[in-house]
Amino acid sequence: MSQLPILIIGANGKTGARVNRRLNERGIATRAASRSSETPFDWTHPETWAAALDGLSRAYVTYYPDVAVEGSAAAIAELSRIAREKGLEQIVLLSGRGEPGAQRAEVALRDSGVPWTIVRASWFDQNFSEGYLLDSLLAGELALPAGAVREPFIDVDDIADIVVAALTDERHLNTLYEVTGPRSLTFAEAVAEIAAAAGRPIRYTKVSPEDFAAGMRRAEVPADIIALLDELFTVVLDGRNEQIAHGVEEALGRPARDFSDYARAAAATGVWRA
Repeated sequence: MSQLPILIIGANGKTGARVNRRLNERGIATRAASRSSETPFDWTHPETWAAALDGLSRAYVTYYPDVAVEGSAAAIAELSRIAREKGLEQIVLLSGRGEPGAQRAEVALRDSGVPWTIVRASWFDQNFSEGYLLDSLLAGELALPAGAVREPFIDVDDIADIVVAALTDERHLNTLYEVTGPRSLTFAEAVAEIAAAAGRPIRYTKVSPEDFAAGMRRAEVPADIIALLDELFTVVLDGRNEQIAHGVEEALGRPARDFSDYARAAAATGVWRA
């Protein structure tokens, strides 16, 4: 495999930061590309893409704000075309489970002629400790428009392990891994496990999509993110993703991490202390 650096698009994100760190710990050079990096990469400015792909071997790609949104497939197709011209040996794409827009982006990559690996995931465990849900948990109540539908939350450390394996072992080329945790929980059950691990009361409240959106607007969340979250809660979270997938075991030869293990480890850091 080439010794040229590996591009990390989204190196400040939950998976990208972990992938970047793991590769660097193994002595593998990376280019962590962002709007503010020395060689900038900005999804909204395609003129930045070619320079960001110069002199690289492979790339890990996460699309912002989400690969499910309108326009992602066209962007992935164009990025892949440039990557092919630059001679990249592989693109690893983080995709979305049960999301038609994400699947269109997958097709664009697979049709590009660039060797590929796709990791198809849904809700992350770490959304509760590193994302937009954290402030509500610290306040003692998480209110979301999600009812009895179950979700097999996936640990992003499992995703990072798969991505690193894919970028460093050609056996993962042209393979799709659909990944979940080993069991499905409702959001209320997930919050209950977090409360038990944190040793403090935290309640879950189901709210209407309209009230949820209004609360986000009051918090000055950007309109495109509000629209994305509304679709995820009202369209994608309809039971289509309740089934367990086995991509972690297929890729790594070990079981996926359980949500309770995540909750205990996160609680031990003090992240949910009031």
